[in-house]
Amino acid sequence: MIPYGRQFINADDVQAVIQTLNSDFLTQGPAVPAFEEALARYCGTTHAVAVNSATSALHIACLALDVGPGDLVWTCAISFAASANCARYCGADVDFVDIDPETLNICPLALAQKLEKAKSIGRLPKVVIPIDLCGRSAPMREIKKLADEYGFKTIEDASHGIGGSYKHQKIGGHGLADITVFSFHPVKIITSAEGGMAVTFNSVLAQRMSDLRTHGITRNSSRYERKDQGAWYYEQHELGFNYRMTDLHAALGLSQLKRIDLFVAEREKVRTFYEAALSGLEASGKIKLPPRDEPGCQSALHLYPIQIQDRAGKTRREVFDSLREQGIGVNVHYLPIYRHPYYLKLGFEAGYCANAESYYERAVSMPMYANLDVEKLTIVVSALINALSEEAPS
Repeated sequence: MIPYGRQFINADDVQAVIQTLNSDFLTQGPAVPAFEEALARYCGTTHAVAVNSATSALHIACLALDVGPGDLVWTCAISFAASANCARYCGADVDFVDIDPETLNICPLALAQKLEKAKSIGRLPKVVIPIDLCGRSAPMREIKKLADEYGFKTIEDASHGIGGSYKHQKIGGHGLADITVFSFHPVKIITSAEGGMAVTFNSVLAQRMSDLRTHGITRNSSRYERKDQGAWYYEQHELGFNYRMTDLHAALGLSQLKRIDLFVAEREKVRTFYEAALSGLEASGKIKLPPRDEPGCQSALHLYPIQIQDRAGKTRREVFDSLREQGIGVNVHYLPIYRHPYYLKLGFEAGYCANAESYYERAVSMPMYANLDVEKLTIVVSALINALSEEAPS
């Protein structure tokens, strides 16, 4: 089976983990701050807080921005559920904004219209969480203008976006979001096996997220509410969590980070192959390829979703099943969040965001990863052509 995504581990990565296993620290040692400093430097930001998953990073980002019961958080309809769940963990209400059918990211016009309506009824969001879907940055300039006008904070969910750029700056380093969150799951651009990172230019937010990932505890004597009792002393200032990243995970992530630009370049080769090989299918109206990058922007290319068009004469399910039967591990990203049973029980209905629904019904994520060679790509393309040309079952 050729999977839709996978990690690319080399001998240096293995050695980095072995060295940590042989060191004095498996957790709460030097590897985590080293990873944080290296990633902050790569992105061009000032603070980075490593945690055990991007979901954890989203959660503490919401808490750092004081999201709580009675607050409202908006996110994009097409994303993994964690983009909305993080607000629910805080007791907040959630709502969804439709996508732009051309970029697949949150639609600035839909967001502006929704904000104007929300203002008229006195129910504006406290936080908006745009998604860098597939590795392509959300329209952060437009979102920043709306944030300044309507007074909301922004968490950029760049779980797909590490290594990408927006307006000639690395994602995470443009300063247009209050907090940006990355994921290091094995199918992402770089991996720490499991892990995430929140980056920000705001030292207060960084400190609070750092506290929240470790039970709300500080060992900084200058912040103690009582006089320091001794070297053993520490204080818990709020209810936090055990969201720490281990040194083992950080060592792998730090090793992978050294090759991040190579990984993105290799993914770009995969995109170039697909665009050349599938241009005829797109021209014939059978499929729609993912959006191209805007000038000054580079997608990290986490995913490569094609859309099955009406002229294909096949349903998405038929094409998907055929590809799976041929050994191509395609997937679908994503079911609109509000269509999960949990959110339907909160009052949302199928059809809530029309563009998101249309995209979902057509999308198939093709294999996309750094060491996907031409031989495998040729097999993938041949399988897709075969899936689209097969006789429909009678």
